[in-house]
Amino acid sequence: MDLKLFFNPIDASLKSEQFDSDSLIQSIYINESKIPSLESIDIAIIGLSETSGSESIADSGLKHIRQKLYGLKKGQGSCNIVDLGNLRNGTELEETYKRIQVVCQRLIEKRILPILIGGSHDLDIGQYLAYQEEEKMVSVLNIDSRFDITNKQEQAPNLSHFHKIFTHEPNYLFNFTQLGHQSYLVNPSAEQVLTQLGFHSLRLGAMRDDFRRVEPLIREADMISFDLSAIQKTYCPGGDQSVVFGLTGEEACQIMWYAGMNDKLSSVGIYEYNHEKDTSDHQSAMIVATMVWYFIEGFKNRKGEKGFQTNDYVKYVVALDVNPETIVFYKSRLSDKWWMEVPNMNHTGVYDRNYIIPCDHSDYELATKGEIPERWIQIFSKL
Repeated sequence: MDLKLFFNPIDASLKSEQFDSDSLIQSIYINESKIPSLESIDIAIIGLSETSGSESIADSGLKHIRQKLYGLKKGQGSCNIVDLGNLRNGTELEETYKRIQVVCQRLIEKRILPILIGGSHDLDIGQYLAYQEEEKMVSVLNIDSRFDITNKQEQAPNLSHFHKIFTHEPNYLFNFTQLGHQSYLVNPSAEQVLTQLGFHSLRLGAMRDDFRRVEPLIREADMISFDLSAIQKTYCPGGDQSVVFGLTGEEACQIMWYAGMNDKLSSVGIYEYNHEKDTSDHQSAMIVATMVWYFIEGFKNRKGEKGFQTNDYVKYVVALDVNPETIVFYKSRLSDKWWMEVPNMNHTGVYDRNYIIPCDHSDYELATKGEIPERWIQIFSKL
């Protein structure tokens, strides 16, 4: 597949000579006139200009995001990054989804992580479809102030895209987690739907109670879809549907740092930037650029931890007075992170005999007190 057929080069006004010698652009291979080689590439940045799935975003404003991103400093460590340019839109929205699917699938097969930037939130349909050919179930993490799961014909695609993902056949969605929603923006019945499907949600207030609870949820994800409207309007006025409350800019960057460190994660999308609502100095573009920077820094700190039966982990077996009689936990010697084992009584080729999920130390402490962690119950019921 010739990727150059899918992309327009970077805006000619963005030249490396315009930036300091220690800026990020100096360590990025850029599609100026032809696609750079993908040999040894770790991360591929993809600009999305498709906005027809939204009723309010007219222009993706990708140049402003790149201007901010390229000017940031290189940071510590190293990884090989390519900016492939802006994906050419299809003649129909569905065709754009297909193009995103094909490009992301190709990159993921080559163990290159795509970072999708711009466009309306429904473009994550193409991101999700990229996993269709993989012989495994996929866990999706969505960060948004609202639930985009309605099935109303009159709704714009960026407000109903997860309904399409939930009902897609073949079904390879194992888990879906929603972070950062705000109760007064969400229909209670939508939250009930997620619960009935065995999915998990953590509203903004619950995240704030203990932000450490977020990390294991992020660590479980194969793909992340981030709607900028989850961030406070004070920080990100260019989030198309941002309101006065929401994540802070620092919290958004913390999420992206955790995401970058997730060895399992293989794609991330940041959607719903509306530069017409941004400030004159493009403050929201700076937020997006900094989020990408933190993701890259997190990626550089991936531990590459091997199988749970290796010496990278300490195994803990906790005895209980109820079923299950024991719960097995693993603690990484490299990162101090925790996982727990959930037995799969209906073992098939799709699921492992024992499904190992991310958790935190509080789940282990709960088990030592004779209680079964909520995460264990949720995954056991699903299996």
